Amino acid sequence: MTEPEVIHSWSAPRSLSTSLMYSFSQRDDTEVVDEPLYAAFLKATGFDRPYRDDVLSKMECNGDKVVKDVIYGSGSKKYRYCKHISKQRLFGLPSELMSKGKHFILIRNPLNILPSFEKVHPPSFLELGLGELVSIYSDLCQMGTQPAVIDADELQRDPETTLRGLCDDLEIPFQASMLKWEAGPIPEDGGWAPWWYKSVHKSTGFSSPEKCPRSFPLSHYDLLEQSLPLYNILRSHVKHRSSLLSSPLPPPSLPVPENAKLLAWVGDEILPRDMAKVSVFDSVVQGGDSVWEGLRIYKGKIFKLEEHLDRLFDSAKALAFENVPAREEIKEAIFRTLIANGMFDNTHIRLSLTRGKKVTSGMSPAFNQYGCTLIVLAEWKPPVYDNDGGIVLVTATTRRNSPNNLDSKIHHNNLLNNILAKIESNNVNAADAIMLDKDGYVSETNATNIYLLFVIQFMVKKGCVLTPHADYCLPGITRTTVMELVVKEKFILVERRISLSEFHTADEVWTTGTMGELSPVVKIDGRVIGDGKVGPVTRTLQNAYKKLTEDSGVPIPTYQET
Repeated sequence: MTEPEVIHSWSAPRSLSTSLMYSFSQRDDTEVVDEPLYAAFLKATGFDRPYRDDVLSKMECNGDKVVKDVIYGSGSKKYRYCKHISKQRLFGLPSELMSKGKHFILIRNPLNILPSFEKVHPPSFLELGLGELVSIYSDLCQMGTQPAVIDADELQRDPETTLRGLCDDLEIPFQASMLKWEAGPIPEDGGWAPWWYKSVHKSTGFSSPEKCPRSFPLSHYDLLEQSLPLYNILRSHVKHRSSLLSSPLPPPSLPVPENAKLLAWVGDEILPRDMAKVSVFDSVVQGGDSVWEGLRIYKGKIFKLEEHLDRLFDSAKALAFENVPAREEIKEAIFRTLIANGMFDNTHIRLSLTRGKKVTSGMSPAFNQYGCTLIVLAEWKPPVYDNDGGIVLVTATTRRNSPNNLDSKIHHNNLLNNILAKIESNNVNAADAIMLDKDGYVSETNATNIYLLFVIQFMVKKGCVLTPHADYCLPGITRTTVMELVVKEKFILVERRISLSEFHTADEVWTTGTMGELSPVVKIDGRVIGDGKVGPVTRTLQNAYKKLTEDSGVPIPTYQET
């Protein structure tokens, strides 16, 4: 007899845990134990089961003895596989239960668990045990032994790959025998097997998931709402996922890695990044029906906050939004989001206000009966352009929207017009694309990246600063600010229609926008602007803009400069 190395499997009921136990029982180096803590659990809780008396009479009911003698007692094989149901981890059990052995967690979507659960007894949050399963994961992580997590759906869809991955995580060799077993019970089955294991006894391996599963019983809808977030927490730690519509692409790297762990405001609460989502019934999903603003934070102050909020409310009014949050409520959401993230500098906010959730899918605003949805997305984000060396632009064939169709003075989220132009600039590796109006005059450029801010172009010719009329574009707040700085710095400012050739032959060109600030342009459509370097007027205005951001803005409560 030897002391086997113990492998602990933790799961909720109806999660293919018995099939997985059968799989491990086929190994020539492993013995299996079926829910060794079950009798102790029944005795401690008093839970009623049709097999209760039989289990209590045949299994050890003392939790301490179970851990010492059954789980960690001597054995005849190298490994001992212990199948555990999460709710059976009782308070007061010896610490060795968790500190010794190798642990992994088996999960399954509650959508697939609940329909079959009530065959023996009615389901409940406690019976399902997902809350305890999350606690087990957290406790093991705190001990420095982060457990592997596998999904039952993955096990059904690709048993060999999933089992090989699990064996790698457990640092044991994979054996092909784990993929098949003979139909019928095994000697290690617990006394509850006649009530729970009928389908497993008919199986000879892991069956493929049903393509057309049974309808979900709506009597369990509330329990599904309670348990699904817990399943998703654990599912985020599954290494290999191959769900029906999952992307085959590896997880991308973030431009700013610190943004992997951020908090965003959605609706009326602050949520972690991966939980910050809107309803599929929200108008921004149904039709891009939303307005937005971009804000920048400099040294504990939000630059031009009031001006951005003015425009947000103007856009919402132009689109006939109803039940719009009060100005102070929006400001409080902004402040709370920034403070929660500890973001007081070098930060950009994407502030969105959607028409809100609909009672049913459709275009009509009459379906919007819940009020608007507020989103405050704050990110660590330095200026997105090369404001020292300059950027390159190309002219897009996509023309800017006309006010005859959709007025760009409404700062709306329906940005396909800009995205099409951005695709053109991406195709030639340019920073952005110039967009012309319907008559061929320069209007503006598209947005820089997926967070689209309208940037207005300026040009210098013989000491005179020119900028296009804001007829086909948003009269930007940064644009207005720079125009004021042009006058303050004693330059001549002219606002008029400007043709593309005038930009090609300008002495200096720059763009403005909240996300990129004031960005010099050194080449347009292959034509070098001026001498191809950042010009003196541009530098003067960049410095003036920088000083203005340092000296003005709405302070964030509780911020103290260090």
